[in-house]
Amino acid sequence: MTLIECRAVLFDMDGVLVDSTPAVERVWTGWALEHGLAPDEVVRLGHGRPSLATIVELLPHGDHDAENLELERREIEDIADVVALPGALHLLQAIPQDRWAVVTSATRALAEVRLRAAGLPMPKHLVTSSDLQRGKPFPDPYLKGADVLGIAPADCVVAEDAPSGVRSGTAAGARVLALLTTSPVMELLSAGANWIADDLSALSIEAPGSTAALTLRVREKK
Repeated sequence: MTLIECRAVLFDMDGVLVDSTPAVERVWTGWALEHGLAPDEVVRLGHGRPSLATIVELLPHGDHDAENLELERREIEDIADVVALPGALHLLQAIPQDRWAVVTSATRALAEVRLRAAGLPMPKHLVTSSDLQRGKPFPDPYLKGADVLGIAPADCVVAEDAPSGVRSGTAAGARVLALLTTSPVMELLSAGANWIADDLSALSIEAPGSTAALTLRVREKK
């Protein structure tokens, strides 16, 4: 087991707390086919970053805001098989509310719908693409997440599953625990992950007092 001391944890949502992969793939595959794009490439490109950034890249001359709103509508409606990932609920219940935040590339409306669908507690601190001009892989999301907690990024551990999110966390000055729920280990390590674990069930919290350091006990993937 690896012991990691920190003052707060910043969680990505999709692929870390919530398994929304089937819904994401359905929505983006349908959208890709409508625009004559390769679904696999669209899904890969969109993983872990704001939808609007992907739309702008793939449809440089399209109506970006309209397309983004339509994708959000479809994703909000497609939640039948959205579930919590292993360990997520237990871990969120074990950490004091002022010591964790959710930092996601989803919009606020979509994030709230998915968290509720997965049966997870609504975070006191939620940072979404609705709150930012620049999303992952820029450092802005995790800088904002640390700021809303009033804790320096260097004292935070980021939990991520996507290379773009890992890059965002490291660029913000945080340490990153990468989870093997959606991306290969070498992509996560190349992006700068400090540790690798299968999922949040590999983590436990020691003595999470209101002011004392949190100690994450992690069963790393070797």
